[in-house]
Amino acid sequence: MIMVLKHSKRGQVKPFIVMDVMREANRLESRGAEVLHLEVGQPSTSAPKGVLQAAKRKITTDRLGYTDALGIPDLRERITEHYNAKYGLSLNGDCVVVTTGSSGGFMLAFLSAFDAGDRVALATPGYPAYRNILNALDIKTVDVPCAADNDYKITPAVLDTIKTPIDGLIVASPANPTGTMLTSDDIKAIASYCDDRKIRLISDEIYHGITYGSGETTALSYTENAFIINSFSKYYSMTGWRVGWVVVPEKLLRSVECLAQNIYISVPAISQHAACVAFDCINELDTNVHRYAVNRDFLLSELPKIGVDQIAPADGAFYLYAGVGEFTYNSVDFCRRLLTETGVALAPGVDFDPDVGHLSVRISFSGETKTIVEAMSRFGEWVTKLDARI
Repeated sequence: MIMVLKHSKRGQVKPFIVMDVMREANRLESRGAEVLHLEVGQPSTSAPKGVLQAAKRKITTDRLGYTDALGIPDLRERITEHYNAKYGLSLNGDCVVVTTGSSGGFMLAFLSAFDAGDRVALATPGYPAYRNILNALDIKTVDVPCAADNDYKITPAVLDTIKTPIDGLIVASPANPTGTMLTSDDIKAIASYCDDRKIRLISDEIYHGITYGSGETTALSYTENAFIINSFSKYYSMTGWRVGWVVVPEKLLRSVECLAQNIYISVPAISQHAACVAFDCINELDTNVHRYAVNRDFLLSELPKIGVDQIAPADGAFYLYAGVGEFTYNSVDFCRRLLTETGVALAPGVDFDPDVGHLSVRISFSGETKTIVEAMSRFGEWVTKLDARI
């Protein structure tokens, strides 16, 4: 007799397909295949040298027990100093909360700001985990299609086209997967739009520091009502350390603290102590960004030569979101075959845009330049040999 037990619908969210691709790529590698990883947003460099040294010291001198749920005071102070120095703010450091990566920050923001049934708008194409986490929490998502002819920007004018009233809005600058950046005027307008309509703004700023031209603007410059999400994973090259932060609206700080106490207890102590030093490693980190810029320029030059010429602007972050409709009707199958037949791992666009992502892929250029060059050589040779659309 087969026993059927109750299960929750909350767990039936869509997969984060990038992670599925990475799992398959790692499986192939474990069997001896050479894989070129352009699928996941992970710097190929380790954490900065100063961070590694700080971690080694702490391992031998500190018992590394639980910390305050909001984070260790030293790290919260360093994050506060970073905002005040970089953006010219006078941030209240009490509102800085250390989290288990940006993912922990999103969870705390969503749980403290929204109830089941609330509606949160987000741009498409956009980071899929926004939608999937919200859906797991029974929060409704409202897709806001953003057009290539407007650089995939979400603006008040675009928001005015939404027919459904919304309780929240997620924006990202630089954005994943498009690399789109919002100007200071753009962010100011969005912050005002949300404040005027009592819409809770969530500003994803985890790619700050990785830009190729104009600098970044934080939504904190224009509103005290937004959640500001950031992380040590991207610019600071500390993906596996799982440490990030969120700047919380003051009235929701205690709510966020109680949620953190109960859900996470605390962020790993070793990661927090080590992250304090990350702000002292800017020269090393900016060298990484210079490499990303070289990789970006190479891809923007080479991709059109093989027929991939519909590419988002990529003014920030380390991705190119590119159209491959000439070669495929199904980006999942396209990426699967590309990986199996060439060892090149890309992310299918359906992860980021459920409607038209089947005609796009995301290419991460956060790796070594030689990896990018070899991957494009294989990719170009492969697509020229396709005798029909996949």
